[in-house]
Amino acid sequence: MSYEEWFEQHGEKHKKIVEKLLARGLSEDEIIDYFDFENMVKEENDFCPLYKEPRKCHDIEKLNCYLCGCPHFRFNDEGVAEYNGAKILSKCDINNGSKLAALGSIHQDCSKCTVPHHRAYIKKNFDLDWKKIMKKCKA
Repeated sequence: MSYEEWFEQHGEKHKKIVEKLLARGLSEDEIIDYFDFENMVKEENDFCPLYKEPRKCHDIEKLNCYLCGCPHFRFNDEGVAEYNGAKILSKCDINNGSKLAALGSIHQDCSKCTVPHHRAYIKKNFDLDWKKIMKKCKA
């Protein structure tokens, strides 16, 4: 699956959950809390393929999935740059993490970065529209 496809599909899944929570009358804080990993595994098992195991994408105790995907992630399926003949398909806007080479392409490895998964960061950057928060991701 391309980055573009994932971005669009994930945005739609996120939107449906937020609409459901708004219909229940949940506040901003309650919506953020709903996206805690433990709750999402129980309530929204199809939101992330890792939920079925269940396994976290980042090794932190209090993982929040509201910003699955990161506002600092930049991608372009055609490439954002080139390095030694390989297309760089993604990068980090804050230079956090490392690079991962796969099949002639280079991807951002965000597995050691937890920036977007902390409640305080989500609260500071909150919007009901996930795509609005993530608008700079498409390079």
